[in-house]
Order: sequence, then C-alpha cells, then structure tokens
Amino acid sequence: MPSSPNISFVLHDVARLLRKRFEQRSRASGLTRAQWQVLAYLSLHEGIHQNKLADLIEITPITLARLLDKMEASGFIERRPNPTDRRAWLLYLTPQAHPLIEIMRGNGQKTRDEAFVGLSADAQLHLLQTLSLIKSNLLTACAQPAVDREKIHG
Repeated sequence: MPSSPNISFVLHDVARLLRKRFEQRSRASGLTRAQWQVLAYLSLHEGIHQNKLADLIEITPITLARLLDKMEASGFIERRPNPTDRRAWLLYLTPQAHPLIEIMRGNGQKTRDEAFVGLSADAQLHLLQTLSLIKSNLLTACAQPAVDREKIHG
C-alpha cells in the first residue's frame, strides 16, 4: 500500500504541536525549549562530554556552550573536569535541576495524554512501533550517500 504523500507534513505538524503544547505548559518555569532539551538529555546521560551532548541535541558546540553558560549561572548544571582529558568538561545536573526534571516529565505526560485522546493503548503501542521502524529505516538511509535513481537510469 503506498504511503500518503502528506505523511511527512503530518509528522512535522504533530511534532511541532507537541512542542508547542509542552512549551505552553512549561512557560511558567522560565526555561527555553533548548534548556528543557538539555535537562532532558542530561537526565539520561549525566557525565556526558559537552561535544557529545551537542551532537545528540543537533546544535553546534558553541551554541551549546552559550546555553550551558546560562544554565550553569542559574544553578541547573555543573561542568566537571574530565579526568582523562584536561581540555574537556563533563556535564552534570545539580540538585536544583531535579525538581524541574519532574515538572518536565509531568508536563510531557500531560501533553501525550492530550495527544492520544481516542487512541487505545494497543493503538498507541502500534503507533510507537511503526514510528520507531520508520526512524530506524531513515537512520540507516541517512548513513548512506543519497543517490538520484532518475539520473542514473535516465
């Protein structure tokens, strides 16, 4: 069965609207979306090297450095020296950040609950499995050079 030509647009819109709704719920915290993203990744990868975090979040290291400067000044993260590389810093959450992580998780769950109204637990699981497969397919494809088949066969 051919996929809908609008699947990319729908996926984009759903992701945008999930972010928008999460931001509406989280606005009172005073944190930006990028700062929430740093907290989310650090909650899963404490002790990560700054450049690896930049890769995960898909922003430039200098942009992340500026963001981390602000978050460190606010007391949410700390940089610790890397014991194996004196030039590198490892990133950790501070105790002050942990309540924000719980708020973030609660806001995320409320946002997902709103998004999934009308979907059974089985339908939600099937959706997650399907999107995970699509993601895996695209990660594999992105690791290969793009080939324009019309130019090759044309």
